[in-house]
Formats: sequence, C-alpha cells, structure tokens
Amino acid sequence: MKLKSLLLRYYPPGIMLEYERSGELKTKSIDLLELDPSTDVNALVEEIQRAEPLITASRTEQVRFLVQRLQEKLGQHSNHRFYLFKVLRAHILPLTNVALNKSGSCFITGSYDRTCKLWDTASGEELHTLEGHRNVVYAIAFNNPYGKVYTLIGHCAEISSAVFNWDCSLILTGSMDKTCMLWDAANGKCVATLTGHDDEILDSCFDYAGKLIATASADGTARVYSTATRKCITKLEGHEGEISKISFNPQGNRLLTGSSDKTARIWDAHTGQCLQVLEGHMDEIFSCAFNYKGNIVITGSKDNTCRIWR
Repeated sequence: MKLKSLLLRYYPPGIMLEYERSGELKTKSIDLLELDPSTDVNALVEEIQRAEPLITASRTEQVRFLVQRLQEKLGQHSNHRFYLFKVLRAHILPLTNVALNKSGSCFITGSYDRTCKLWDTASGEELHTLEGHRNVVYAIAFNNPYGKVYTLIGHCAEISSAVFNWDCSLILTGSMDKTCMLWDAANGKCVATLTGHDDEILDSCFDYAGKLIATASADGTARVYSTATRKCITKLEGHEGEISKISFNPQGNRLLTGSSDKTARIWDAHTGQCLQVLEGHMDEIFSCAFNYKGNIVITGSKDNTCRIWR
C-alpha cells in the first residue's frame, strides 16, 4: 500500500487517508472524536503512527499540522452568542432549504418558486439565480469547491434528497420514483441506480467515509448499499410506518431512523439488526441525528418537541 494524500475532515473531526493498493485508489479514515483543545498533540500523533502503518515518519509533521488545525477549529467560538445579522427576502414563495459553503462566504437557498439563489453571506447580495426546475426545489448542497452547474436528469418523479460524499466526487439522490441514483460530480453522469424499495424514497445518505449508502422509504424499510459494488448489503425492517429520516453515526457502524410510527430506531449498519427503539414522541418523527461522537441522539417530531437521548 502507498499513501497518496492526507485530507482534513472537520465534521466529525478526523483525517482521511487516500492510498493505493494493487493499482486501485482507496480511502480510510482516522477518527479523532476525543480531540479537544487540551489534547497533547505530540502524544496523539505518536498514537496515530503506532495504530496506522500508512503514517510513516516522513508524514509526522504533516499529521501534526493537521491535528493542530483541527484543535484550533474545535477551540473557536465555544462561547459565541448569536445575533440577527440580516433578513433577506427575495424568493416569491417559501423557502425549503438553506446551505452554507465550507468557508461560510456564500450560501444557497431553495424555494417553492422552483429556483435556487446563491448569496454573499457578508453583504447579503444575491450572486446568482439558478433556474430550470419545473417544480419545488426540495434538496440543495454545495460541493467543495463549487464550480460547474449540471442538470442531473434521470429520475422520473420528485427528488426528495441530494447529498455529496465526503470528497464531493459522487452525488446521491433519492426520489419519489422508488430509486436512488449515484452520479459522477465531475461530469453529471449517472453511474448507478439503486433499486429495491416498494415505495417512495424519503431520505438517503452516505456514511462519513463514503463506503456505504443508506436509504429510507415510505415502504417502512431502510436499505444499506455498498458504494463500491452498488449492491444491497442489508435491509432494515421493523418500523410500522414510513421512514422519513436516516443517518449514520460518525463511526459508520450504526444507523438512526425516524418514522411516522412515532419512534426512532438504532440499527447495526452491517447486519440490519434493530438494537434499540426510542419511544416517547406523540406524533410522527420528521428528523433525527447523532452528535459528533455518536453517543447522543436528537429527534424532532410533529408533536412540536425535540428529544435528546443519551
């Protein structure tokens, strides 16, 4: 194996390794979930080198620099208090979504008016209006850095989710046509169609290393696919209603789902076994997520409450 490059990952904190094995480019991650501003950087770098043979002595300074960058980031704005900076009114119909680019210098909005708009964060100036959709824009995301604009044509019904993988080389879309599509972000071409669900796909996501794909459907099931083979690895069954949200934990070995049956569930991402049912909401769960470390879960419901689970 030959290490090609090291990449910084801010969320969750870690370092991504690109390496070559038998002529094939692969990736792996070094998770630094316990990193905080007081961590001994030198000791941590030594620990990383002992555990990861790809990190040789020649890479020591680079790894130390990346860990220090992460440490600085974690120490920023810990006591920051937010205030209203600007109110922007430009779309003629309600907004559906908003997303910042990596640096926070720009953000994009999607709307029921079938357009997206790109904004300068500091000035509030509208930079571009992206037109062409024939219906509501439900999902938006930046790649890094953003550049060419492609129209991804292939689904035959509304697109419910759109996300990039960790290095922005692939785009995953989920649709009301019961399929997910995997796209090459460099040229906008579809490279795979993921099938198997019996009803609309309501959410989809990559794990943080980009090796696995998870889909959630109105058929009450979720599925896990291999990004490399495009094959279904396991099927998650147990919810008694549609699954509106799905997400991986930072380690990639657990999945969290939220459902109209008023419950959230924790699953083994590799076997599909349900490990825990989170009950208590009085109505449908629309949103759910893990924290950076994967040891806290938050759920949001139609019952107007959020719940925190430790």
